[in-house]
Amino acid sequence: MRKIVIAIDGPAASGKSTTAKYVAERLGYLHIDTGAMYRAITLRVLEEGIPLDDEKRIRELAERCEIQLVRTPDSLRVYLDGRDVTKEIRTPAVTRAVSAVSSYQAVRDVLVREQRRMAAEGGVVLEGRDIGTTVLPQADLKVFMVAGVRERARRRRKELEQLGVQTDEVMLAKELEERDRLDATRTASPLQKAPDAVELDTSNLTIEQQVEIVVRMAKEIIHNKNERND
Repeated sequence: MRKIVIAIDGPAASGKSTTAKYVAERLGYLHIDTGAMYRAITLRVLEEGIPLDDEKRIRELAERCEIQLVRTPDSLRVYLDGRDVTKEIRTPAVTRAVSAVSSYQAVRDVLVREQRRMAAEGGVVLEGRDIGTTVLPQADLKVFMVAGVRERARRRRKELEQLGVQTDEVMLAKELEERDRLDATRTASPLQKAPDAVELDTSNLTIEQQVEIVVRMAKEIIHNKNERND
């Protein structure tokens, strides 16, 4: 069967990462968490004490960093220059800084080049904020996931608690709204729905329901493409 390219976009905590992971598992595809790649660069920026407005130094850092996404039986591990940073990239400090780092076109150019290389052979599920509009505008299936900010804040709080971080849900909601604003108004590849993307509101859906909807759409596209090639 022909393998397709699936792009899942949406704001933070809309459910795209978990959905992409399980969709990839169901189809036997590779899951590429592009947001984790930007978070890894951001982590290194913070570790090296580079000011968030120093675009030149951040660009140079992005060009020399090596990021690997490794699928294990139970999770996607993120390696930065050979070091497992899967948990570190999810800290509040990285979350607050990642929009600034990812807003630089030079940083996006470096990571988009790598993301396109990974997707070249098909059989991938990429998720992020500009996959369907910038990274892979010719993706076979584009899904734009949304959810209410209160529900997203609840999900983010639960995610942080699993990492041992206690935080206030109201504060998280405000941070998510600010993140949305920054992502939607940045010059380089702003967060926006591709004209041909299917919008999926996950506010009242379980993970299983989200996955089933996307898998069903993907299988229909795969079936139609295979029929045309017969």
